Amino acid sequence: MTIRIGKASRDHFSALRKIEWASFETLRAAGAVAGEATASSHDELLQYLNAGFLFAAFDSQEIPVGYGGGHVTEGWLHIDEVDVHPNWQRKGIGRQIMAALLDAGRSTKLIGASLTTDRFAPFNAPFYTSLGFQAVEGDACPERLRAILAKEEAKGLDPRRRVAMTLVF
Repeated sequence: MTIRIGKASRDHFSALRKIEWASFETLRAAGAVAGEATASSHDELLQYLNAGFLFAAFDSQEIPVGYGGGHVTEGWLHIDEVDVHPNWQRKGIGRQIMAALLDAGRSTKLIGASLTTDRFAPFNAPFYTSLGFQAVEGDACPERLRAILAKEEAKGLDPRRRVAMTLVF
């Protein structure tokens, strides 16, 4: 299995959204989401691209099989999305995508990385913990992350399952 991690482009947006829709079902099976499958909008993908934080995992035919995207806020890389198509999961691809995002954040001299995720699904918070992320809750949770958690709750995500995490570079 040959996987290449590299920058994604606008030409990949449709494939990236399909990966995200497919990955939604993995999250649903873990109880992390419910309802209609959703994916990042064109504008969100464009934000990640313009920020320089849109990476994809490409198979040997250069077809995207996973991706990660984020943006910079208050000196932090905020990782908004990381998805691997279910047919390619459990092969270390998510870890490679995260490595690319974190390396890019370090190389641009950011403070660290942040994200919000499901606290219970084993491929979410426990996975990010294995990469060095730590949960930040209560007064330790920065306002910018509390605002994201509030938006997620407004979209219907269960706030008891959600957690903000940070990794200082």
